[in-house]
Amino acid sequence: MNKNYYSDQINSIVSEVKKAVIGKDAIIIKVLLAILCKGHILIEDIPGVGKTTLALAFSKALSLEHNRMQFTPDVLPSDVTGFSVYNKSNGKFEFRPGVAFCNLFLADEINRTSSKTQSALLELMEEKRITVDGTTYKLPEPYTVIATQNPIGSAGTHNLPDSQLDRFMIKLSMGYPDFAGEVAILKSKYNSNPLDAVSAVADASFITSLQEYISNIYVDDRIYEYIVAIAAATRNHPYIKLGVSPRGTLALTQIAKGIAVAMGRDYVIPDDISYICGDVFEHRIILNSKAKLSDVSASEVIMEILRTVPVPGITAPQG
Repeated sequence: MNKNYYSDQINSIVSEVKKAVIGKDAIIIKVLLAILCKGHILIEDIPGVGKTTLALAFSKALSLEHNRMQFTPDVLPSDVTGFSVYNKSNGKFEFRPGVAFCNLFLADEINRTSSKTQSALLELMEEKRITVDGTTYKLPEPYTVIATQNPIGSAGTHNLPDSQLDRFMIKLSMGYPDFAGEVAILKSKYNSNPLDAVSAVADASFITSLQEYISNIYVDDRIYEYIVAIAAATRNHPYIKLGVSPRGTLALTQIAKGIAVAMGRDYVIPDDISYICGDVFEHRIILNSKAKLSDVSASEVIMEILRTVPVPGITAPQG
């Protein structure tokens, strides 16, 4: 398949989602890249800026089966994963799937539920399967979790464990729309639902084939070394208590391949790394007290690392 074919298809998906999500083109592209790279997305923002609409628009444009769960303190792990029920007629236990059994699972306000329920997501996010009562069930392909959370410190929120955060390929923030964007939103909702304008332009089989294509994109050894050098810098930085794990470097490598495909290339360049590095790495590092006293953010630390780590001079694959 021609590499430009995939780039064109990606553009058509973005165009459909933009019909429902106005003025957030960069966010739309990054979410799509994560989906195409078999990753999960965490969106941290205040209520009412379009997080749920974004997820629903993607489920419609990609023709994916989706489920949504509002995470509250009374949600149980079995509500997510499913549970076994005794059937008196045949004397056997039968499995009842939870809401996570779909292609696109929207976990709304994930940090309002208990840590026990949050931990129910660990296996399904990492291994795309769920184990209940000793039996393992495979989740459908493709599979993506889009989770939203309110800013830490909001009433009734619980911090996500580090192991959970590390399973999200990227963390994004939509933010308020600009002036013109908000006017456009008001007009679009005047007498219709913008989601009704979104048409299906892909399906599950296309997504899985594109995921396979992306996984085989060429990465030069110098790019691998560049990614590891950035990660190593996070592990030795004076403002960082906990640096990026190997899972983080794997995530950055994979989504950089997706950027290359979106740009019509079949190889990765350093600009692909710098474009998405902050979204992949920022939620994976833990700043120390020195950083907090100096009022330094994770974003500023990553930007400083990107400025200091030598960039390999690669514009095309050798040979």
